[in-house]
Amino acid sequence: MTTATPAGKTADGAGTRGHERALGRFAVLWHRLPFTTVVVLAMLIVGFASGSFWQAAEHQGAFPYYAYGLPSMENGRWWTMVTGPFFALRPLFYLPMTGTFALLAGIAEWKLGTRRAMAVTIGGQVVSTLAALQFLELCRNSGWEWADRIATTLDVGFSGGTLAAIAVASATLRHPWRLRLRAGLCVYAGVAIMFVGNLADLVHFFALIVGLPLGHRLAGPNRAKDVRKTSAREWRFLACAGLVLLTVAEIVMWLLPDDGPFGSADEVSLSGLEVLALCLVVVPMLNGLRRGSRFAWLCSVVLSAAAVGQVVVVGAVVVVTRVFHADFDDHGLALFFVDNLLWTFELVLLLSASKAFRTPSRRRCRKLFRPGPDPAFARLLLGRNGGSTLSWMTTWPHNSYFVASDGASYLAYQRHAGAAVALGDPVAPDGSGERTLREFATMCENTGLVPCVFSATASAVAVTRELGWQHVQVAEDTLVDLENLQFRGKAWQDVRTALNRAKKDGIEFRLVRLAEQPPEIRDQVRELSKEWIGEKGLPEMGFTLGGVDEAMDPATRVGLAVDAEGVVHGVTSWLPVHTGAGTVGGWTLDVMRRRGDGFRPAMEFVIASACLAFREEGARFVSLSGAPLVRSRERTQSRAVDRMLDKLSTLMEPYYGFRSLHAFKAKFQPRHEPLYLAFRDEADLPRIGLALGRAYLPNAGLKDFAKLALRRQRTGGGVEDHSAAGIPQ
Repeated sequence: MTTATPAGKTADGAGTRGHERALGRFAVLWHRLPFTTVVVLAMLIVGFASGSFWQAAEHQGAFPYYAYGLPSMENGRWWTMVTGPFFALRPLFYLPMTGTFALLAGIAEWKLGTRRAMAVTIGGQVVSTLAALQFLELCRNSGWEWADRIATTLDVGFSGGTLAAIAVASATLRHPWRLRLRAGLCVYAGVAIMFVGNLADLVHFFALIVGLPLGHRLAGPNRAKDVRKTSAREWRFLACAGLVLLTVAEIVMWLLPDDGPFGSADEVSLSGLEVLALCLVVVPMLNGLRRGSRFAWLCSVVLSAAAVGQVVVVGAVVVVTRVFHADFDDHGLALFFVDNLLWTFELVLLLSASKAFRTPSRRRCRKLFRPGPDPAFARLLLGRNGGSTLSWMTTWPHNSYFVASDGASYLAYQRHAGAAVALGDPVAPDGSGERTLREFATMCENTGLVPCVFSATASAVAVTRELGWQHVQVAEDTLVDLENLQFRGKAWQDVRTALNRAKKDGIEFRLVRLAEQPPEIRDQVRELSKEWIGEKGLPEMGFTLGGVDEAMDPATRVGLAVDAEGVVHGVTSWLPVHTGAGTVGGWTLDVMRRRGDGFRPAMEFVIASACLAFREEGARFVSLSGAPLVRSRERTQSRAVDRMLDKLSTLMEPYYGFRSLHAFKAKFQPRHEPLYLAFRDEADLPRIGLALGRAYLPNAGLKDFAKLALRRQRTGGGVEDHSAAGIPQ
């Protein structure tokens, strides 16, 4: 029997589904971005119909009849204001033209709405073009060679309206993205108009001159409300943006020595070696300025002051030669002064923002971050104040402690990759957790660290939201209330079966301190842990996931499933949850290990038995802990970072089984409380992701991941699932 027909059907089905997906995406674009979609399609259609896709528009005979410029207006061709935006000068320009319009105008339409975005884009194109032409009309008979030359040129494209639209849309962005976008636009427009200076650059300049000041008013009800005082972080960003502007300007003058508004760049530009040396000096300085380094600030001040000194010296020479009527070659002098005037602005900016650059050097940081309070101090405050279900993990090794100014509260964190990753909520008396978080954020900013809070509860997120931070759910705590716990009903069938079968098979439950157990019991527990780790192919994870070493703590309780011959079939460890005044009100599940060839429902039996034992001792609840990267409900509004975490969860599932673990815990009918990652903004996420990777897998190297990739390839894209009742070993 041949398989050609089924294969063909499959291919046709795949092709049909692909076609449907493409139509679906176009329908979404048409529904959300109709103006942007229509303009981009019109650009493509006009380019194809006019032949501009394969022949440069500026070389076509009809070019003066659809390109806008001062000659077109003088000849009464007013319609060029309408036709010009849909063409590109050269075939290769269609890709950046349509791409930038789709991106920037699309963002503007998404933020402002279709009608407002259409008015701003079209109005910005008309106003910026007319302003540029009027400026040339006023200047072309003044003896300014650049104005005389540009006044005779023609141009096409929708870039003026595009920049006006994104400038207005920037008013809708939250802090600090609004400042970053506007700084980027100003850097681009400033370099282009001063050192290149064609008609398009002049149009762009006027588009931003109009769009940025009026953006807050033109954005309407969509404008952002989070107006804050400029922070140290923003001052650092402005200083970096200014240094980038100056460096890019030098590179542009070297690469494109054209005749701009202030003369030929060829007369004042640096040589190739000088540009390379400048880049080698500036790049480390930029990283230092970003972190708030005092040394990088001093170097930037010296560099800027040297450029300003050149202006003073040359200015003095010019004054002397004018006074004594001496001959002096002034070619390139205007561009020289403009270039160095920018360095003057950078120097003023650096001096104004000097307080933002007080991050201590690495040597001083090592002194500042010497081991402070030890875990014993953390346990003392935790017992006195109480904490969340994860707070006992703050007493584990490898954590550092930020103690608030009151001396009665702390926040545990780990430093990796330039980030300070705080673990859970602050351990603090009632009402002082907010101060601890604020002081922690200030400490990180003053020391050049990227702050974040991992596995924060809703109360901590509320505080960070007041700081302007963002948050995303990264886990979900599963809580079982013990007061009225009864294993009755169909939902508890698996648990009852495990308890009954354990009784039948002679499996005994023991709730013990592992450190007090005989050596043979401790050895079996370690052997179970080694077996579990070996199956995963990666080193055991840390940070919020403990192991046997943490289970040896005398304050930790351990549940064992032991048969009549003394063989350990399953083990769980339980961390105390302090509720204040030295009391333990609950327990958090940490280690879960099961013997591969042993009693299969060992985990259900051990967890259920531990719940009953804790209830008898007076505990109010147990936490089955939070499985990372999973949740019980779908997000109603999915952001890019949410989708990224969902993909990461899918990739990690074959190795650590977070989703299957979450499904297993559902057998105990828990209630769920979300746990969040709180961070300043999305720009910090790459560094935070790297820091979390090092915190969870401090001992994993490239060799471990290479072995895991080979193993995944041999097993056909997955890892063997050695599971017990739905939970990976």
